[in-house]
Amino acid sequence: MKAGLLPKLLISPSALLVLVCVYGYMMFTCYLSFTNSTMMPSNELVGMANYRRLAGLENWWVAVANLGVFAALYLGFSLLLGLGLALLIDQKIRCEGVLRSIFLYPMALSFIVTGTAWKWLLDPGVGLERSIHGLGWESFAFGWIKDSQMAIYCVVIAAVWQTAGFVMAMFLAGLRGVDTEQVNAARVDGARIWQIYLHIIVPQLGPVFVSSFVILAHMAIKSYDLVIALTNGGPGRSTWLPSVFMYQYTYTRNEMAVGAASSVLMLLALAVVVLPYLYSEMKKVKNG
Repeated sequence: MKAGLLPKLLISPSALLVLVCVYGYMMFTCYLSFTNSTMMPSNELVGMANYRRLAGLENWWVAVANLGVFAALYLGFSLLLGLGLALLIDQKIRCEGVLRSIFLYPMALSFIVTGTAWKWLLDPGVGLERSIHGLGWESFAFGWIKDSQMAIYCVVIAAVWQTAGFVMAMFLAGLRGVDTEQVNAARVDGARIWQIYLHIIVPQLGPVFVSSFVILAHMAIKSYDLVIALTNGGPGRSTWLPSVFMYQYTYTRNEMAVGAASSVLMLLALAVVVLPYLYSEMKKVKNG
């Protein structure tokens, strides 16, 4: 009895904190989205009015459109670059451990540090452009971070740099678990190395693709600190994402209920991405 009670007592404080501080505040945010809260929370219910107002706000649709561009490029390039690096390291090259550490290093940094570093690098006044000018190439120009049409791509570059190494590690683990009997049989049959990777090895990495996609998608939806550190949402609204919209309306424009409604929609988007994956994994464990 005591042996079974002790583990429950040890984890109960953490479980209680998670229940209150995570799920409790999630429910409170959902409640606020149905009220007329402004600077301070209110208990006056207004039904779906905040969601209707949200649907009519141009700023919200700008943020959603920016998220679409950012997420598509971020997921695509992170998956392709991570797979490419994993395939490169899988060739039993020299200094494999050193290269793995170099590629994984960005993931050890916070998004605030990454955003700040890339802000300095991409700033025309102090970064890459000025350095190239110092080398004598006066006509070189790279001012994407100051361009409202190109700034979102600066966020993509920084985000891909941050997480490509992590995706590489996941794919590399998958490559080391590939069935070698099929690979050896293909080699005996005279298949070329690119054919082996294309038709045998990469198709076996399906679960890794799915896991990487889910992790990257949830990071894209809730991205905030990288954007704030790199562009602060600008120029103008060119790098606003739903998370930036939520902060602006909740804490800057004192429209807490609208900000809460945007948070609920972000939560639903995360649920659409994560819950099917968790369900499939739990089903595998149960059947396995």
